[in-house]
Amino acid sequence: MRKPPMIALLLMTGACSMNPKLAVPPAPVAPTYPDAEAAEAASAATIDWREMFDDPRLQRIIALALENNRDLRIAALNVEAARAQFRVARGAQWPQVDATGSYTRQRVPTAAATAGIGGLPGGGGGPSGYEFEQYTASAALTSFEIDLFGRLRSQSQAAFERYLASDEGRRAARIALIGSVVDAYLEERLAQEQLALTERTLADWTASLDITQRRHAARQASGLDLAQAEGQVRQAEADHAMRTRALAQARNALQLLAGAPLPGDLPAPMSLMEQPIRTQLPAGLPSDLLRNRPDIRQAEHALVAANADVGAARAAFFPRLSLTAMFGFTSLALDGLFDGDNRSWSFSPQVTQPIFRGGSLRGELRLAEVRKSIAVADYERAIQAAFREVADGLAGRATFVRQSDAQRKATQASARRVALSTLRYRAGLDSRLELLDAQRNDYAARQALLDLRRQELSSAAGLYRALGGGDGA
Repeated sequence: MRKPPMIALLLMTGACSMNPKLAVPPAPVAPTYPDAEAAEAASAATIDWREMFDDPRLQRIIALALENNRDLRIAALNVEAARAQFRVARGAQWPQVDATGSYTRQRVPTAAATAGIGGLPGGGGGPSGYEFEQYTASAALTSFEIDLFGRLRSQSQAAFERYLASDEGRRAARIALIGSVVDAYLEERLAQEQLALTERTLADWTASLDITQRRHAARQASGLDLAQAEGQVRQAEADHAMRTRALAQARNALQLLAGAPLPGDLPAPMSLMEQPIRTQLPAGLPSDLLRNRPDIRQAEHALVAANADVGAARAAFFPRLSLTAMFGFTSLALDGLFDGDNRSWSFSPQVTQPIFRGGSLRGELRLAEVRKSIAVADYERAIQAAFREVADGLAGRATFVRQSDAQRKATQASARRVALSTLRYRAGLDSRLELLDAQRNDYAARQALLDLRRQELSSAAGLYRALGGGDGA
């Protein structure tokens, strides 16, 4: 008897696909950005993050975060998990062959051994029974599904697309981490410089209070002047405590993002006004986002995976052809195990056609279709969110320069007012209340200028992140 042509059956695995045709929806956004030039250069996403953030201290901290941040490490591990899941799904498409070897030694009572079977060949007969050995070696193919309708192929494709989506998620996490480190660094710089400004102001106002106290003791200043000067100092002391707390919290946030204590040999910090972060970035076109934003590519891979899930759910309605086969040798003596006469084989194909499942197959198909619709909406939402983030960044690019220039001039004017109010107060032309108001306005204007500079730099970093910058190594 000839062996069944198993190899020919295995070649039947060239399955058709039940995946529906996938039409990726067009980008639901305008063809150009608001506040963008008609013909801008290529997107700033091509700029390396080291060129974008040219502060050596900031570069060291970003590199430290990329190496040690736990969120990024989890994202990388999720990629490995998705890759392993894809290998599991792909492995189901191939035959699973197991090799087995066994040895059996058995004793049979004489009455059982001689009852109608005429004794046991090769056995060691005795007055009370027979003992014999049996050796077996085999290779088995167990329940291999021949994927005629592409169910396993669709599941493998879905797993592969989810692996790609997880890798894009890791890239998106990298971009987000760089942006978060920049924001935290700018917050730390702002807190440090605002604290320094508060300390200088507090020292000046404390000296002014000391002069007022002496003048009051000499009956040259009223009690109202003394109360106003003291209130000004106490407010500055409260601000100092607040700025100290803000600096500590900003440093804690920066260290958390870095994933490790900040080294003591970091380069000296640069002031906010001297930060070399680029603030005028080209945006390109919205179509560039589909290529540059990993979160959009992640949503697209998730959409393809959901479409493959629909194909697998469709294929579940059709028959499944599975194959179980075994080829091996069985012998009562080890030295003759692989003799030709001792070979054995079995071949068992099986066809299963679902007839009644209580609606579960239709439910699974409907679930897959709904999840595909959700994936479409997620993809469109990712594009719209990216478009909005870029538009916000361009709005900042268009207005921060004018706002910063106006605030700088306002700070210069407040400084002139303080100088003039001081002269008029000493000449007895203005009350101390006018001088205090001028000093408070100047203090607030300087704090506002620092905060505005931080916002301008953060907006530029946000636009760079929104365009997909920072994806490179």
